[in-house]
Amino acid sequence: MLARFAIFIFLYGLLILQQTVPVYAQIAVKESVIEEKLLYHPIHLNSADQTILPWYSTDLGKSYDFVIEKVWNFWNTMRTDKNGLPYYMNHQVWRDDFNDRRGIGGDQFSMALSSWNLLYGYSGHEAVKEEMKYIADYYLMHSLSPADAAWPNIPYPYNTLIYSGIYDGDMVIGKDFTQPDKAGSFGFELVKLYKMTTTTTYPNITDKRYLDSAIKIANTLSKQIKDGDENNSPLPFKVNAITGDIGQLKNNTGNGKEGQLSSYTSNWSGTMELFLNLIELKVGDNENYKKSFTVLLNWMKNYPLKTNKWGPFFEDVPGWSDTQINAVTFAQFMMNHQEYFPNWKSEVKEIFNWVYRTLGNKEWGKYGVIVVNEQTAYQTPGNSHSSRQASAELQYAMLTGDQLAVKNAIRQLNWATYMVDDDGKNCYPRDEVWMTDGYGDYVRHFLRSMSYWPELAPDSQNHLLSSTSVIQLMEYPPYLNKYFWSGVPADELKTTLINYCTFDEKSTEIIRLTQKPRAVLVNKKKIQESDLTELEGWRWKPMGKGGILTIRHQSGNRIAVLGE
Repeated sequence: MLARFAIFIFLYGLLILQQTVPVYAQIAVKESVIEEKLLYHPIHLNSADQTILPWYSTDLGKSYDFVIEKVWNFWNTMRTDKNGLPYYMNHQVWRDDFNDRRGIGGDQFSMALSSWNLLYGYSGHEAVKEEMKYIADYYLMHSLSPADAAWPNIPYPYNTLIYSGIYDGDMVIGKDFTQPDKAGSFGFELVKLYKMTTTTTYPNITDKRYLDSAIKIANTLSKQIKDGDENNSPLPFKVNAITGDIGQLKNNTGNGKEGQLSSYTSNWSGTMELFLNLIELKVGDNENYKKSFTVLLNWMKNYPLKTNKWGPFFEDVPGWSDTQINAVTFAQFMMNHQEYFPNWKSEVKEIFNWVYRTLGNKEWGKYGVIVVNEQTAYQTPGNSHSSRQASAELQYAMLTGDQLAVKNAIRQLNWATYMVDDDGKNCYPRDEVWMTDGYGDYVRHFLRSMSYWPELAPDSQNHLLSSTSVIQLMEYPPYLNKYFWSGVPADELKTTLINYCTFDEKSTEIIRLTQKPRAVLVNKKKIQESDLTELEGWRWKPMGKGGILTIRHQSGNRIAVLGE
Protein backbone atom coordinates (compact mmCIF):
# COMPACT_ATOMS: atom_id res chain seq x y z
CA MET A 1 0.00 0.00 0.00
CA LEU A 2 2.73 2.44 0.93
CA ALA A 3 4.61 1.47 -2.24
CA ARG A 4 1.62 2.70 -4.26
CA PHE A 5 1.65 5.84 -2.14
CA ALA A 6 5.33 6.38 -2.97
CA ILE A 7 4.55 6.11 -6.68
CA PHE A 8 1.72 8.57 -6.27
CA ILE A 9 4.00 11.05 -4.49
CA PHE A 10 6.54 10.67 -7.27
CA LEU A 11 3.89 11.46 -9.88
CA TYR A 12 2.78 14.58 -8.09
CA GLY A 13 6.44 15.53 -7.84
CA LEU A 14 6.43 15.56 -11.61
CA LEU A 15 3.18 17.48 -11.70
CA ILE A 16 4.58 20.18 -9.50
CA LEU A 17 7.37 20.86 -11.97
CA GLN A 18 4.80 21.63 -14.67
CA GLN A 19 2.81 24.14 -12.65
CA THR A 20 2.38 27.71 -13.69
CA VAL A 21 3.92 29.98 -11.09
CA PRO A 22 1.36 32.61 -10.01
CA VAL A 23 2.19 36.07 -11.30
CA TYR A 24 2.25 37.56 -7.81
CA ALA A 25 5.02 35.14 -6.84
CA GLN A 26 7.21 36.21 -9.75
CA ILE A 27 7.20 39.98 -9.59
CA ALA A 28 8.46 42.46 -7.04
CA VAL A 29 5.68 43.52 -4.68
CA LYS A 30 5.23 47.05 -3.42
CA GLU A 31 3.79 47.15 0.05
CA SER A 32 1.95 49.61 2.21
CA VAL A 33 1.69 49.47 5.99
CA ILE A 34 -1.54 50.54 7.67
CA GLU A 35 -2.24 51.56 11.26
CA GLU A 36 -4.45 48.54 11.97
CA LYS A 37 -2.59 45.80 13.83
CA LEU A 38 -3.13 42.07 13.65
CA LEU A 39 -2.05 40.87 17.09
CA TYR A 40 1.65 41.76 17.30
CA HIS A 41 2.22 43.61 14.03
CA PRO A 42 0.84 46.40 11.82
CA ILE A 43 -0.83 44.93 8.75
CA HIS A 44 1.22 44.97 5.55
CA LEU A 45 -0.65 45.10 2.25
CA ASN A 46 0.16 44.70 -1.41
CA SER A 47 -0.18 48.24 -2.73
CA ALA A 48 -1.52 46.98 -6.04
CA ASP A 49 -4.63 45.22 -4.71
CA GLN A 50 -4.63 45.88 -0.93
CA THR A 51 -4.32 42.17 -0.07
CA ILE A 52 -2.49 40.93 3.00
CA LEU A 53 1.25 40.25 2.93
CA PRO A 54 3.41 38.72 5.66
CA TRP A 55 4.53 41.21 8.29
CA TYR A 56 8.22 40.36 8.10
CA SER A 57 9.01 40.70 4.39
CA THR A 58 7.30 40.90 1.00
CA ASP A 59 9.41 37.85 0.09
CA LEU A 60 7.07 35.04 1.07
CA GLY A 61 9.75 32.39 1.41
CA LYS A 62 11.88 34.64 3.57
CA SER A 63 8.90 35.39 5.82
CA TYR A 64 7.81 31.78 6.18
CA ASP A 65 11.35 30.65 6.91
CA PHE A 66 11.67 33.40 9.55
CA VAL A 67 8.56 32.39 11.50
CA ILE A 68 9.44 28.69 11.31
CA GLU A 69 12.90 29.32 12.76
CA LYS A 70 11.60 31.68 15.44
CA VAL A 71 8.89 29.27 16.53
CA TRP A 72 11.37 26.39 16.77
CA ASN A 73 13.87 28.48 18.75
CA PHE A 74 11.17 29.57 21.18
CA TRP A 75 10.19 25.96 21.82
CA ASN A 76 13.77 24.72 22.02
CA THR A 77 14.87 27.37 24.52
CA MET A 78 11.74 27.39 26.69
CA ARG A 79 12.34 27.70 30.40
CA THR A 80 12.71 24.74 32.73
CA ASP A 81 9.65 24.25 34.93
CA LYS A 82 9.39 23.64 38.69
CA ASN A 83 9.76 19.87 38.38
CA GLY A 84 12.87 20.08 36.21
CA LEU A 85 11.07 19.38 32.92
CA PRO A 86 10.80 21.83 30.03
CA TYR A 87 7.71 23.99 30.41
CA TYR A 88 6.03 22.40 27.36
CA MET A 89 6.15 18.97 29.02
CA ASN A 90 3.78 20.24 31.73
CA HIS A 91 1.50 22.88 30.19
CA GLN A 92 -0.66 23.48 27.12
CA VAL A 93 -0.51 27.29 27.29
CA TRP A 94 2.56 29.52 27.61
CA ARG A 95 2.67 32.38 30.08
CA ASP A 96 5.73 34.52 30.64
CA ASP A 97 4.61 35.93 33.99
CA PHE A 98 3.56 32.70 35.75
CA ASN A 99 2.91 29.06 34.98
CA ASP A 100 -0.43 28.22 33.41
CA ARG A 101 -2.61 26.07 35.66
CA ARG A 102 -3.53 23.56 32.97
CA GLY A 103 -1.68 20.43 31.89
CA ILE A 104 -0.70 19.45 28.35
CA GLY A 105 -2.88 19.35 25.24
CA GLY A 106 -4.23 15.97 24.16
CA ASP A 107 -2.18 15.74 20.94
CA GLN A 108 0.62 18.06 22.05
CA PHE A 109 3.49 15.62 21.73
CA SER A 110 2.27 13.91 18.56
CA MET A 111 1.93 17.28 16.88
CA ALA A 112 5.42 18.28 17.97
CA LEU A 113 6.91 15.04 16.63
CA SER A 114 5.06 15.54 13.35
CA SER A 115 6.41 19.06 12.82
CA TRP A 116 9.91 18.38 14.06
CA ASN A 117 10.18 15.37 11.73
CA LEU A 118 9.61 17.65 8.74
CA LEU A 119 11.74 20.42 10.22
CA TYR A 120 14.73 18.10 10.55
CA GLY A 121 14.80 17.46 6.81
CA TYR A 122 14.24 21.13 6.06
CA SER A 123 16.89 22.45 8.46
CA GLY A 124 19.34 19.65 9.19
CA HIS A 125 19.47 20.74 12.85
CA GLU A 126 20.50 17.72 14.91
CA ALA A 127 18.93 19.41 17.94
CA VAL A 128 15.55 18.83 16.28
CA LYS A 129 16.11 15.08 16.16
CA GLU A 130 17.35 14.99 19.74
CA GLU A 131 14.27 16.92 20.83
CA MET A 132 12.06 14.32 19.18
CA LYS A 133 13.80 11.48 20.98
CA TYR A 134 13.56 13.29 24.31
CA ILE A 135 9.80 13.86 23.96
CA ALA A 136 9.11 10.30 22.85
CA ASP A 137 11.36 8.72 25.49
CA TYR A 138 9.93 10.69 28.39
CA TYR A 139 6.32 10.30 27.29
CA LEU A 140 6.68 6.54 26.80
CA MET A 141 8.22 6.19 30.27
CA HIS A 142 5.52 8.22 32.03
CA SER A 143 2.20 7.90 30.18
CA LEU A 144 1.24 4.33 29.36
CA SER A 145 -1.75 2.46 30.76
CA PRO A 146 -0.91 -0.73 32.72
CA ALA A 147 -0.30 -3.94 30.80
CA ASP A 148 -3.25 -5.59 32.61
CA ALA A 149 -5.71 -2.74 31.86
CA ALA A 150 -8.77 -3.19 29.64
CA TRP A 151 -6.95 -0.88 27.18
CA PRO A 152 -3.27 -1.68 27.87
CA ASN A 153 -0.07 0.02 26.76
CA ILE A 154 -1.56 3.20 25.33
CA PRO A 155 -0.68 6.76 26.41
CA TYR A 156 -2.83 9.01 28.55
CA PRO A 157 -3.27 12.50 27.09
CA TYR A 158 -3.09 14.62 30.26
CA ASN A 159 -1.21 15.11 33.52
CA THR A 160 -3.95 15.40 36.15
CA LEU A 161 -1.34 16.49 38.74
CA ILE A 162 0.44 19.18 36.77
CA TYR A 163 3.95 18.88 38.24
CA SER A 164 3.93 15.13 38.78
CA GLY A 165 5.69 14.44 35.50
CA ILE A 166 3.11 11.67 35.03
CA TYR A 167 0.39 11.58 32.36
CA ASP A 168 -2.51 9.63 33.79
CA GLY A 169 -5.90 10.81 32.53
CA ASP A 170 -8.11 13.24 30.65
CA MET A 171 -8.37 16.99 31.22
CA VAL A 172 -12.18 17.12 31.48
CA ILE A 173 -13.32 13.76 32.89
CA GLY A 174 -10.28 12.89 34.94
CA LYS A 175 -7.85 10.19 35.92
CA ASP A 176 -7.62 6.89 34.00
CA PHE A 177 -9.49 8.21 30.95
CA THR A 178 -7.67 8.25 27.64
CA GLN A 179 -8.34 9.28 24.04
CA PRO A 180 -7.77 6.42 21.57
CA ASP A 181 -7.48 8.73 18.56
CA LYS A 182 -4.52 10.49 20.20
CA ALA A 183 -2.93 7.12 20.96
CA GLY A 184 -3.18 6.20 17.29
CA SER A 185 -1.59 9.46 16.18
CA PHE A 186 1.24 9.02 18.66
CA GLY A 187 1.79 5.46 17.47
CA PHE A 188 2.12 6.70 13.89
CA GLU A 189 4.73 9.26 14.96
CA LEU A 190 6.62 6.52 16.82
CA VAL A 191 6.87 4.50 13.61
CA LYS A 192 8.33 7.50 11.80
CA LEU A 193 10.75 8.09 14.66
CA TYR A 194 11.83 4.44 14.49
CA LYS A 195 12.53 4.89 10.77
CA MET A 196 14.37 8.11 11.49
CA THR A 197 16.66 6.69 14.17
CA THR A 198 17.23 3.08 13.10
CA THR A 199 20.03 3.00 10.52
CA THR A 200 22.31 0.51 8.83
CA THR A 201 24.89 3.19 8.06
CA TYR A 202 26.65 5.52 10.49
CA PRO A 203 25.84 5.42 13.34
CA ASN A 204 24.58 1.84 13.18
CA ILE A 205 21.58 1.74 15.50
CA THR A 206 18.99 -1.02 15.54
CA ASP A 207 16.98 0.03 18.60
CA LYS A 208 13.35 -0.98 18.02
CA ARG A 209 11.78 0.44 21.18
CA TYR A 210 9.78 3.02 19.26
CA LEU A 211 8.52 0.39 16.86
CA ASP A 212 7.69 -2.05 19.65
CA SER A 213 5.69 0.64 21.47
CA ALA A 214 3.82 1.49 18.27
CA ILE A 215 2.96 -2.18 17.79
CA LYS A 216 1.56 -2.41 21.32
CA ILE A 217 -0.61 0.66 20.71
CA ALA A 218 -1.85 -0.79 17.42
CA ASN A 219 -2.59 -4.14 19.07
CA THR A 220 -4.77 -2.50 21.72
CA LEU A 221 -6.65 -0.36 19.23
CA SER A 222 -7.19 -3.18 16.75
CA LYS A 223 -8.60 -5.48 19.45
CA GLN A 224 -11.13 -2.84 20.54
CA ILE A 225 -12.49 -1.83 17.13
CA LYS A 226 -16.19 -2.28 16.38
CA ASP A 227 -18.17 -1.50 13.26
CA GLY A 228 -19.60 1.83 14.45
CA ASP A 229 -22.70 3.72 13.30
CA GLU A 230 -23.97 7.28 12.95
CA ASN A 231 -23.58 7.97 16.68
CA ASN A 232 -20.63 5.75 17.56
CA SER A 233 -17.24 5.65 15.87
CA PRO A 234 -15.42 2.29 15.68
CA LEU A 235 -13.33 3.43 18.64
CA PRO A 236 -14.65 5.88 21.27
CA PHE A 237 -13.41 9.42 21.76
CA LYS A 238 -12.75 8.95 25.48
CA VAL A 239 -12.57 5.70 27.44
CA ASN A 240 -11.45 4.55 30.87
CA ALA A 241 -8.33 2.55 30.06
CA ILE A 242 -8.56 0.54 33.28
CA THR A 243 -12.24 -0.51 33.16
CA GLY A 244 -13.13 -0.04 29.51
CA ASP A 245 -16.07 2.27 30.35
CA ILE A 246 -16.74 4.96 27.75
CA GLY A 247 -16.57 8.51 29.11
CA GLN A 248 -19.34 11.07 29.01
CA LEU A 249 -19.61 14.45 27.39
CA LYS A 250 -20.22 17.22 29.90
CA ASN A 251 -22.22 20.43 29.43
CA ASN A 252 -23.47 18.99 26.17
CA THR A 253 -25.59 21.28 24.04
CA GLY A 254 -27.00 21.08 20.57
CA ASN A 255 -26.26 17.46 19.78
CA GLY A 256 -28.15 14.83 21.71
CA LYS A 257 -29.05 14.57 25.35
CA GLU A 258 -27.15 15.77 28.39
CA GLY A 259 -24.66 13.12 29.48
CA GLN A 260 -24.18 11.68 26.00
CA LEU A 261 -21.29 9.23 25.86
CA SER A 262 -17.96 10.34 24.39
CA SER A 263 -18.31 7.61 21.82
CA TYR A 264 -17.75 9.57 18.61
CA THR A 265 -14.89 11.27 16.82
CA SER A 266 -13.67 11.14 13.23
CA ASN A 267 -10.00 11.79 14.01
CA TRP A 268 -8.80 8.41 12.75
CA SER A 269 -6.38 9.41 9.98
CA GLY A 270 -3.34 8.93 12.25
CA THR A 271 -4.58 5.54 13.43
CA MET A 272 -5.15 4.40 9.84
CA GLU A 273 -1.64 5.56 8.94
CA LEU A 274 -0.32 3.58 11.90
CA PHE A 275 -1.96 0.40 10.63
CA LEU A 276 -0.76 0.99 7.06
CA ASN A 277 2.82 1.57 8.15
CA LEU A 278 2.97 -1.56 10.30
CA ILE A 279 1.45 -3.59 7.47
CA GLU A 280 4.09 -2.23 5.10
CA LEU A 281 6.85 -3.12 7.56
CA LYS A 282 5.29 -6.58 8.05
CA VAL A 283 5.47 -6.37 11.84
CA GLY A 284 2.90 -6.98 14.55
CA ASP A 285 -0.52 -8.52 14.01
CA ASN A 286 -0.90 -7.69 10.33
CA GLU A 287 -4.16 -9.56 9.81
CA ASN A 288 -5.91 -7.64 12.57
CA TYR A 289 -4.37 -4.37 11.35
CA LYS A 290 -5.79 -4.98 7.88
CA LYS A 291 -9.24 -5.72 9.28
CA SER A 292 -9.12 -2.71 11.57
CA PHE A 293 -7.99 -0.40 8.80
CA THR A 294 -10.88 -1.58 6.64
CA VAL A 295 -13.41 -1.02 9.45
CA LEU A 296 -12.16 2.52 10.02
CA LEU A 297 -11.99 3.30 6.31
CA ASN A 298 -15.52 2.06 5.62
CA TRP A 299 -16.92 3.92 8.61
CA MET A 300 -15.24 7.17 7.55
CA LYS A 301 -16.68 6.77 4.07
CA ASN A 302 -20.19 5.83 5.19
CA TYR A 303 -20.63 8.38 7.97
CA PRO A 304 -18.58 11.58 8.40
CA LEU A 305 -17.72 11.82 4.69
CA LYS A 306 -21.43 11.73 3.88
CA THR A 307 -22.87 13.54 6.92
CA ASN A 308 -20.12 16.09 7.70
CA LYS A 309 -20.51 15.05 11.32
CA TRP A 310 -16.82 15.45 12.11
CA GLY A 311 -17.16 15.55 15.86
CA PRO A 312 -14.80 16.51 18.70
CA PHE A 313 -11.02 16.60 18.86
CA PHE A 314 -9.94 18.95 21.65
CA GLU A 315 -9.34 17.81 25.20
CA ASP A 316 -10.74 20.94 26.89
CA VAL A 317 -14.19 21.15 25.25
CA PRO A 318 -16.73 19.54 27.59
CA GLY A 319 -19.54 19.07 25.07
CA TRP A 320 -20.13 18.32 21.41
CA SER A 321 -18.26 20.19 18.69
CA ASP A 322 -17.51 19.69 15.00
CA THR A 323 -13.86 20.50 14.34
CA GLN A 324 -11.94 21.64 11.29
CA ILE A 325 -8.91 19.54 12.22
CA ASN A 326 -10.85 16.26 11.93
CA ALA A 327 -12.36 17.20 8.59
CA VAL A 328 -9.29 18.58 6.85
CA THR A 329 -6.90 15.96 8.22
CA PHE A 330 -9.12 13.35 6.63
CA ALA A 331 -9.15 15.33 3.37
CA GLN A 332 -5.35 15.18 3.47
CA PHE A 333 -5.50 11.43 4.09
CA MET A 334 -7.72 11.07 1.03
CA MET A 335 -5.31 13.01 -1.16
CA ASN A 336 -2.40 10.90 0.11
CA HIS A 337 -4.28 7.63 -0.50
CA GLN A 338 -6.34 8.21 -3.61
CA GLU A 339 -6.52 4.49 -4.35
CA TYR A 340 -9.21 4.13 -1.67
CA PHE A 341 -11.31 7.05 -2.89
CA PRO A 342 -12.43 6.93 -6.56
CA ASN A 343 -14.26 10.26 -6.16
CA TRP A 344 -11.66 11.97 -4.02
CA LYS A 345 -11.60 15.20 -6.02
CA SER A 346 -15.26 16.03 -5.46
CA GLU A 347 -15.30 14.62 -1.93
CA VAL A 348 -12.27 16.61 -0.80
CA LYS A 349 -13.75 19.71 -2.39
CA GLU A 350 -16.98 19.19 -0.42
CA ILE A 351 -14.99 18.94 2.83
CA PHE A 352 -13.40 22.30 2.01
CA ASN A 353 -16.82 23.74 1.21
CA TRP A 354 -18.16 22.49 4.56
CA VAL A 355 -15.27 24.20 6.35
CA TYR A 356 -16.01 27.55 4.76
CA ARG A 357 -19.78 27.24 5.23
CA THR A 358 -19.42 26.30 8.87
CA LEU A 359 -16.16 27.84 10.05
CA GLY A 360 -15.16 30.43 7.45
CA ASN A 361 -14.19 33.79 8.97
CA LYS A 362 -14.45 36.93 6.81
CA GLU A 363 -13.22 39.42 9.40
CA TRP A 364 -10.18 40.19 7.24
CA GLY A 365 -12.05 39.82 3.95
CA LYS A 366 -11.29 43.44 3.06
CA TYR A 367 -7.65 42.33 2.82
CA GLY A 368 -8.46 39.52 0.43
CA VAL A 369 -8.37 36.59 2.86
CA ILE A 370 -10.90 34.25 4.42
CA VAL A 371 -9.45 32.45 7.43
CA VAL A 372 -10.78 29.49 9.40
CA ASN A 373 -12.32 29.22 12.84
CA GLU A 374 -11.31 26.39 15.13
CA GLN A 375 -14.59 24.53 15.73
CA THR A 376 -18.34 24.98 16.07
CA ALA A 377 -18.13 25.23 19.87
CA TYR A 378 -15.43 27.91 19.68
CA GLN A 379 -15.86 30.16 16.67
CA THR A 380 -12.54 31.97 16.78
CA PRO A 381 -9.91 32.11 14.02
CA GLY A 382 -6.87 29.92 14.51
CA ASN A 383 -3.27 30.18 13.32
CA SER A 384 -2.94 26.40 12.99
CA HIS A 385 -6.36 25.88 11.44
CA SER A 386 -5.92 28.57 8.79
CA SER A 387 -2.44 27.32 7.88
CA ARG A 388 -3.77 23.73 7.78
CA GLN A 389 -6.48 24.83 5.38
CA ALA A 390 -3.85 26.56 3.26
CA SER A 391 -1.59 23.52 3.01
CA ALA A 392 -4.49 21.20 2.18
CA GLU A 393 -5.80 23.48 -0.55
CA LEU A 394 -2.31 23.90 -2.02
CA GLN A 395 -1.99 20.12 -2.12
CA TYR A 396 -5.36 19.89 -3.88
CA ALA A 397 -4.31 22.55 -6.38
CA MET A 398 -1.02 20.78 -7.07
CA LEU A 399 -2.74 17.44 -7.64
CA THR A 400 -5.67 18.66 -9.74
CA GLY A 401 -4.38 21.80 -11.45
CA ASP A 402 -7.36 23.69 -10.00
CA GLN A 403 -5.75 26.92 -8.78
CA LEU A 404 -8.92 28.80 -7.77
CA ALA A 405 -8.07 28.54 -4.06
CA VAL A 406 -4.32 29.21 -4.33
CA LYS A 407 -4.43 32.96 -3.76
CA ASN A 408 -6.54 32.65 -0.62
CA ALA A 409 -4.39 29.76 0.61
CA ILE A 410 -1.22 31.85 0.34
CA ARG A 411 -2.94 34.78 2.02
CA GLN A 412 -3.99 32.45 4.85
CA LEU A 413 -0.31 31.64 5.36
CA ASN A 414 0.50 35.35 5.22
CA TRP A 415 -2.20 36.03 7.82
CA ALA A 416 -0.89 33.26 10.08
CA THR A 417 2.58 34.84 10.19
CA TYR A 418 1.14 37.73 12.22
CA MET A 419 0.53 35.40 15.14
CA VAL A 420 4.32 35.05 15.62
CA ASP A 421 6.07 37.75 17.65
CA ASP A 422 9.71 38.72 17.11
CA ASP A 423 10.79 36.33 19.86
CA GLY A 424 8.84 33.31 18.57
CA LYS A 425 5.72 33.51 20.74
CA ASN A 426 2.88 32.20 18.60
CA CYS A 427 -0.55 33.29 19.76
CA TYR A 428 -4.15 33.13 18.61
CA PRO A 429 -5.33 36.60 17.53
CA ARG A 430 -7.74 36.65 20.47
CA ASP A 431 -6.65 33.86 22.77
CA GLU A 432 -3.42 32.48 24.17
CA VAL A 433 -0.06 31.00 23.21
CA TRP A 434 -1.00 27.35 22.79
CA MET A 435 1.77 24.74 22.72
CA THR A 436 -0.33 22.78 20.22
CA ASP A 437 -1.65 25.35 17.75
CA GLY A 438 1.37 27.61 17.86
CA TYR A 439 4.09 25.00 17.55
CA GLY A 440 3.50 21.35 16.64
CA ASP A 441 0.31 22.13 14.74
CA TYR A 442 1.74 25.15 12.92
CA VAL A 443 5.21 24.48 11.58
CA ARG A 444 4.15 21.35 9.67
CA HIS A 445 1.56 23.27 7.64
CA PHE A 446 4.10 25.84 6.42
CA LEU A 447 6.58 23.11 5.52
CA ARG A 448 3.93 21.09 3.70
CA SER A 449 2.81 24.20 1.85
CA MET A 450 6.36 24.69 0.60
CA SER A 451 6.52 21.09 -0.54
CA TYR A 452 3.29 21.40 -2.54
CA TRP A 453 4.13 24.87 -3.88
CA PRO A 454 7.96 25.13 -3.91
CA GLU A 455 8.03 28.76 -5.02
CA LEU A 456 6.91 29.52 -1.46
CA ALA A 457 10.24 28.22 -0.11
CA PRO A 458 13.09 30.73 0.36
CA ASP A 459 15.06 31.11 -2.87
CA SER A 460 18.32 32.16 -1.22
CA GLN A 461 18.79 28.90 0.73
CA ASN A 462 18.99 25.17 0.08
CA HIS A 463 16.21 23.13 1.69
CA LEU A 464 14.78 19.65 1.30
CA LEU A 465 11.02 20.15 0.97
CA SER A 466 9.67 16.61 0.83
CA SER A 467 10.54 12.95 0.65
CA THR A 468 8.44 9.83 0.11
CA SER A 469 10.64 8.20 2.75
CA VAL A 470 11.72 9.29 6.23
CA ILE A 471 14.92 11.33 6.46
CA GLN A 472 17.48 9.71 8.78
CA LEU A 473 20.40 12.09 8.27
CA MET A 474 20.36 15.59 6.81
CA GLU A 475 23.47 17.71 6.32
CA TYR A 476 23.90 21.14 4.83
CA PRO A 477 27.42 22.61 4.54
CA PRO A 478 29.61 23.25 6.40
CA TYR A 479 28.62 20.00 8.16
CA LEU A 480 29.80 16.77 6.57
CA ASN A 481 29.86 13.27 8.02
CA LYS A 482 33.28 12.05 6.87
CA TYR A 483 32.55 8.43 7.80
CA PHE A 484 29.29 8.54 5.86
CA TRP A 485 31.09 9.57 2.66
CA SER A 486 34.41 7.78 3.13
CA GLY A 487 35.88 6.68 -0.16
CA VAL A 488 34.42 9.56 -2.20
CA PRO A 489 37.20 11.76 -3.64
CA ALA A 490 37.59 15.02 -1.73
CA ASP A 491 37.27 17.11 -4.90
CA GLU A 492 33.88 15.48 -5.51
CA LEU A 493 32.56 16.56 -2.13
CA LYS A 494 34.15 19.98 -1.72
CA THR A 495 31.21 21.59 -3.49
CA THR A 496 28.54 19.63 -1.62
CA LEU A 497 25.19 21.40 -1.50
CA ILE A 498 23.32 18.83 0.54
CA ASN A 499 23.82 15.29 1.89
CA TYR A 500 21.09 13.08 3.25
CA CYS A 501 20.09 9.53 4.03
CA THR A 502 16.59 8.04 3.70
CA PHE A 503 15.05 5.05 5.45
CA ASP A 504 14.01 3.50 2.12
CA GLU A 505 16.29 2.93 -0.84
CA LYS A 506 13.37 3.62 -3.17
CA SER A 507 12.31 7.21 -2.65
CA THR A 508 11.69 10.56 -4.31
CA GLU A 509 12.78 13.94 -2.92
CA ILE A 510 11.94 17.52 -3.89
CA ILE A 511 14.61 20.08 -2.99
CA ARG A 512 14.78 23.85 -3.36
CA LEU A 513 18.32 24.83 -4.43
CA THR A 514 20.07 28.10 -5.19
CA GLN A 515 21.89 26.56 -8.18
CA LYS A 516 21.65 23.67 -10.58
CA PRO A 517 23.67 20.70 -9.30
CA ARG A 518 26.74 19.45 -11.10
CA ALA A 519 26.05 15.87 -10.07
CA VAL A 520 23.89 13.70 -7.83
CA LEU A 521 25.40 10.67 -6.09
CA VAL A 522 23.44 7.69 -4.78
CA ASN A 523 25.58 5.51 -2.51
CA LYS A 524 28.67 7.27 -3.96
CA LYS A 525 27.70 6.56 -7.61
CA LYS A 526 26.48 9.22 -10.03
CA ILE A 527 22.97 9.01 -11.40
CA GLN A 528 21.95 10.74 -14.61
CA GLU A 529 19.98 13.88 -15.25
CA SER A 530 16.80 12.75 -16.99
CA ASP A 531 13.10 13.38 -17.54
CA LEU A 532 12.43 10.96 -14.65
CA THR A 533 10.73 8.38 -16.83
CA GLU A 534 13.55 6.01 -15.82
CA LEU A 535 13.68 4.21 -12.49
CA GLU A 536 16.47 6.45 -11.24
CA GLY A 537 17.61 9.95 -12.10
CA TRP A 538 17.30 13.65 -11.31
CA ARG A 539 15.56 16.59 -12.91
CA TRP A 540 16.11 20.33 -12.63
CA LYS A 541 13.38 22.96 -12.96
CA PRO A 542 14.79 26.51 -13.05
CA MET A 543 12.93 29.23 -11.19
CA GLY A 544 13.45 32.98 -11.17
CA LYS A 545 16.31 32.39 -8.73
CA GLY A 546 17.71 28.90 -8.36
CA GLY A 547 15.25 26.12 -8.97
CA ILE A 548 13.69 22.83 -7.92
CA LEU A 549 15.59 19.55 -7.93
CA THR A 550 13.65 16.29 -8.01
CA ILE A 551 15.62 13.11 -7.27
CA ARG A 552 14.32 9.61 -7.86
CA HIS A 553 16.47 6.78 -6.51
CA GLN A 554 16.18 3.06 -5.83
CA SER A 555 19.75 1.75 -5.74
CA GLY A 556 20.68 3.26 -2.39
CA ASN A 557 19.64 5.57 0.41
CA ARG A 558 22.68 7.86 0.77
CA ILE A 559 22.38 10.93 -1.44
CA ALA A 560 24.88 13.72 -2.14
CA VAL A 561 24.03 16.74 -4.28
CA LEU A 562 27.15 18.44 -5.67
CA GLY A 563 27.36 22.00 -6.96
CA GLU A 564 29.67 23.74 -9.38
